[in-house]
Amino acid sequence: QVQLRESGGGSVQAGGSLRLSCAASPITSKTSCMGWFRQAPGKEREGVASILVSISSSNYADSVKGRFTISRDYAKNTLSLQMNSLKPEDTAMYYCAAGYRGSDSYCYGYWGQGTQVIVSS
Repeated sequence: QVQLRESGGGSVQAGGSLRLSCAASPITSKTSCMGWFRQAPGKEREGVASILVSISSSNYADSVKGRFTISRDYAKNTLSLQMNSLKPEDTAMYYCAAGYRGSDSYCYGYWGQGTQVIVSS
């Protein structure tokens, strides 16, 4: 089993920044794809960003392109999501994910417990 633990959520005003982190253990082939999803109240969970180890390829939802950056620190076994120019519509529970890469380029299989992000206008 892969365990994922998120941190770094919080409250921020529109235009501000937050950095989310996800610690993964153990590191196996099951963590070759890692990424982030989010779910706002009353909405379905949606993919935000993903990164595939084998080809160092990253993928972003159109709504966050140019504002969010996903990165992975292999030495520390962590995944990060730097979120800049935050908007109220970014308010959601953010989940770290790992596993296989789906046809939509996001990662499926294992989930963290989530970390809350609130952006006020």
